[in-house]
Amino acid sequence: MPFSHPTLAGRVAVVTGGGGVLCSGFSKALAAQGVKVAVLDLSEAAAHAVAEDIVAAGGEAIAVPCDVLDKASLEAARAAVGAAFGSCDLLINGAGGNHPSGTTSKETLEPADLANASSGGSDPSVKTFFDLDPAGIGKVFNLNFLGTLLPTQVFARDMAGKPHASILMISSMNAIRPLTKIPAYSAAKAAVSNFTQFMAVHFAPVGIRVNAIAPGFFSTQQNKTLLWNEDGSPTPRTHKILAATPMGRFGVPEELAGALLFLCDETYSAFVTGTVLPVDGGFSAYSGV
Repeated sequence: MPFSHPTLAGRVAVVTGGGGVLCSGFSKALAAQGVKVAVLDLSEAAAHAVAEDIVAAGGEAIAVPCDVLDKASLEAARAAVGAAFGSCDLLINGAGGNHPSGTTSKETLEPADLANASSGGSDPSVKTFFDLDPAGIGKVFNLNFLGTLLPTQVFARDMAGKPHASILMISSMNAIRPLTKIPAYSAAKAAVSNFTQFMAVHFAPVGIRVNAIAPGFFSTQQNKTLLWNEDGSPTPRTHKILAATPMGRFGVPEELAGALLFLCDETYSAFVTGTVLPVDGGFSAYSGV
């Protein structure tokens, strides 16, 4: 690990969604700095795999199964973290994701789609904006927004008044420029960015800094089928993304570590709160011309 943040050593971090691609990287980056990491994930197996990797590398970590939409589950996780490591110093709200139930099949609405709908949906492969199920929208929105609000309610109680407490939210480029086809996810991430600013103001008197990272586009196993054809060639969506990314490539998860550690370590960011930091290869800066 090319970073050196000795100030963070010995602190306790809670990482929700810690078994996922990006958040497992967050967990390992923090552990490499001597942070005691609680890896929270709905998948106990995924959380254990990350924790075992950290321990094998000489770090300290525990795996905690947890549902970020269940207050009782979160309270049980808080008790488990407290018993193992003590109270939380760093909360990484990383749980989130998208789901097909909140996604349209096409980027834009076409006249033929309206005709299809009026004829009783003769082409079931087409799902327009008008076909979106409120329950599906709610599922995506709740996971991303309530899935940050509820963990903050549970863990920030212990953080209030502690020196150098910090909360890091995971927003997205979708919050800045909504992508086609995924309205629920984009709206939810916009809410996360707004909530980051709200909490930064709300918690300032009790010493908790709150910031967010807004990742750009990272090619991972989770979005492999969206970005790459079976033969390994780029999909049309990939061509659009890279054409709008000045650096001309996808990010790799390790490239988020610097922003993570910068925002968690008050040696570098003691006067930084309420910011949403893009890590996007210039995507948010490019107008298209």
